[in-house]
Amino acid sequence: MAGTGVVLDPRYLEHRPPHAHPENPDRLDAVHAGLEATGLLGRTRRVPPRAATPEEILLNHGEQLLESVKQTATRNNTQIDPDTYACARSYEIALLAAGGVLELLDLVQSGEIENGFALVRPPGHHAEAARSMGFCLFNNVAIAAAYARKKYGLERVLAIDWDVHHGNGTQASFYATPETLYFSSHRYPFYPGTGAVEEVGRGEGRGYTINIPMRGGMGDGEIVPAFRRLLEPIAESYAPQIVLVSAGFDAHELDPLGGMSVTAEGFAALARIVKGVARDSADGKLVLALEGGYSQEGLTESVAAVMEVLLEDGGAPVGGVPPTPAETPLGQELAEYVRKTQRQYWKSLD
Repeated sequence: MAGTGVVLDPRYLEHRPPHAHPENPDRLDAVHAGLEATGLLGRTRRVPPRAATPEEILLNHGEQLLESVKQTATRNNTQIDPDTYACARSYEIALLAAGGVLELLDLVQSGEIENGFALVRPPGHHAEAARSMGFCLFNNVAIAAAYARKKYGLERVLAIDWDVHHGNGTQASFYATPETLYFSSHRYPFYPGTGAVEEVGRGEGRGYTINIPMRGGMGDGEIVPAFRRLLEPIAESYAPQIVLVSAGFDAHELDPLGGMSVTAEGFAALARIVKGVARDSADGKLVLALEGGYSQEGLTESVAAVMEVLLEDGGAPVGGVPPTPAETPLGQELAEYVRKTQRQYWKSLD
């Protein structure tokens, strides 16, 4: 395999807000500059994105939603809801964001790369089948999961979400099916109001939604042990054929919106766990897509820390593996709280 692929295209900067907004092109400019300065970008394979086709968008969204986003191209600015905007270029750029994730997925499936990070915008995990919301127009990861199932016949897709906000759109897309397991850590209660531990799925999908609701202020000592105690055993039982990640960095301690205390080292630890899950169950097939993260400093250092993990060959970075964040009593309490709900579905949690 040929290492790590990265989608990072200047056209993503053309999705521009009409006023001051936390989700703006400066975020991606900062990430690009940081990866260049550290030399990380030069160690990756740059992957040009393609535009997702309307048919690919419709794998997860309804025709009315597709048409409504398309119509924003006829106006300079559209305020979709109090949080969510579009400019005349946003429809095309949103297609390019979804298509960038699909392009990485194709390369991972073919074995041309081992893993990839789609540094795209607009983000996606709040977008529901019939509704754009929460800065998101189309749901990039949910589209990719449906695409993996349709094009490659995959029966077990693992979609992980570590953004500080719950991915209500992704959860809703797969709430009634075991073919995509949704695992989310997020602040709760918080926007958008979903993500309680009792939300476990419906019908055949019962047990295939795992929510880790975190209190405000929690950080590395809570989130990392939750992934280790819950994700690792569940994934071992589920045996995913590919792993997708909604990689938001607004749980970073510097983020102005998140109110959490995760550090760049904490995100690196999460990435190492997720990479291990992909290695053990899915032949290393792992695709990340950028979601939130609104402190330029926090976002830049966190993306770089995760990229270092993706580029590790054999799991040993230069200078050795950083120490695992120590588990706190709150971390033990959080993991046990979720385990009590999920153990009826996952015997590996006993």
